[in-house]
Amino acid sequence: MLDIRIGRAPAAGGTSGLAGAGKRLRRCFAGLSGVRAARQTRYACSGKLRIAYELRGTGSRRRPWLVLVQGMGLDMSGWEPVLPHLQRHFRLALIDNRGTGYSDRPDGLFSVADMASDVLAVLDAAGIGRVHVLGASLGGMVAQQLAITRPGRVGGLVLACTAPGWPVSYPLPAASLRLSAATAGMPAAAALRRYTENALFASTVQDHPELVDRLIGLQGSQPIDPKTLSAQAAAGARYAGLRQARIGAPTLILHGSADTIVDPRNGTLLASRIPAARLVVFPGLGHLLFWENPHGFADAVISFLGQVRLAYEGA
Repeated sequence: MLDIRIGRAPAAGGTSGLAGAGKRLRRCFAGLSGVRAARQTRYACSGKLRIAYELRGTGSRRRPWLVLVQGMGLDMSGWEPVLPHLQRHFRLALIDNRGTGYSDRPDGLFSVADMASDVLAVLDAAGIGRVHVLGASLGGMVAQQLAITRPGRVGGLVLACTAPGWPVSYPLPAASLRLSAATAGMPAAAALRRYTENALFASTVQDHPELVDRLIGLQGSQPIDPKTLSAQAAAGARYAGLRQARIGAPTLILHGSADTIVDPRNGTLLASRIPAARLVVFPGLGHLLFWENPHGFADAVISFLGQVRLAYEGA
């Protein structure tokens, strides 16, 4: 395991955390509405559900594929700040997790394994074989599941702001526990703002309030059903982090040192459980580190996966 800490650039623009915040967070999306920009949406069938996805950079056939899997409460638009940087180096497959964005809403509970099956359905529908995988938060658990159960499909693996799952993960940080209690009975819009601020470092919120507004706008433009948020939280809470030693893909772990949703110690824990994993810690960044420092985040991904791509091409 290599532990690297990099400096913080100016802001630009288990599951421990996911499950604990879920009960309050799901209220925040009820009643919010808006209009989201049109996009080139495609659909893959995963069981009875249609999973929405988008392909970018398809004309650059020499570039490797990178699939991006978001976390709780966000659809593919949650990757917005890093997409221009990543698209210069990869062909991108962006996915709306089940129940988010334009994907169908499932009935009842589902698992991280179900979400991983959705990603595979997208890859199959798009004719993509081997792919790099980037997952954030709950999406990081989905990415782990893919690397464990379908190793032949995963080239390089990047896990951001995530955890290995029960029973080994560090629990929800105290700041999120206090927030959960403080938002009880709070109006939905006010609670959503508080939860969004909690996903960022305090100085980012103070110095870049427009970033908070943008995130709130994205979440309100395609509101997630409260039942889906509950199911997402439950999926993360039930994910068993017992098989990371089976991950053979070269793995990069990215975490913000000021993450108040997923305890930063989970990054170190993951790196110790995945063979030869590399850990990069971003000092003074929160849970949504790819919003606070998109250039630094993208550079870390590009640099790491560039080496993985060359290794596989030479094999």
